[in-house]
Amino acid sequence: MFRPLLKSLLLGCLVSVVPLQAQKMDSEKLKELVEQVADTLKHEGNSVQFEYKDTYMACVYDTNANRMRIISPIVERSEIGEAAILNALVANFHSALDVKYALSDEIIWSVFIHPLQELSETQVLDAIDQVHRAAITFGSTYSSTDLVFPGNFYKEDTIQKERSLKKL
Repeated sequence: MFRPLLKSLLLGCLVSVVPLQAQKMDSEKLKELVEQVADTLKHEGNSVQFEYKDTYMACVYDTNANRMRIISPIVERSEIGEAAILNALVANFHSALDVKYALSDEIIWSVFIHPLQELSETQVLDAIDQVHRAAITFGSTYSSTDLVFPGNFYKEDTIQKERSLKKL
């Protein structure tokens, strides 16, 4: 009699301690979340193009592959120097957090990539904000939030000094 009671109590404790699974994210819920915060919105196939705080962004998803990404173009590669790229790479480690800077088709992007179904609503909304912040801080703080892990950034003057030393 004691063992069944003990098993019931333990099972009850486990159920109350183990968090409930989040509802699986799908393309419809993803579009609804983007719609909640977007200034403008356009659906096209498996993507949503939108503006968020005057920043152009897109959310692209593939339900069969269980993947999604939120992206924002920042600048053409030809318009920036080596220091900006190096600073972006360092930021990917220290201050870009869930968002990364990436190069594709000669454009620097702010990118959030994640499995679709495993996303929570909060993560989607936070990702939109982080992609936006990383895009607008490119060239200055290179950050997606106020949180920054300690580390050094490459500086333009450091790169220029190294080039000058090589000339001597």
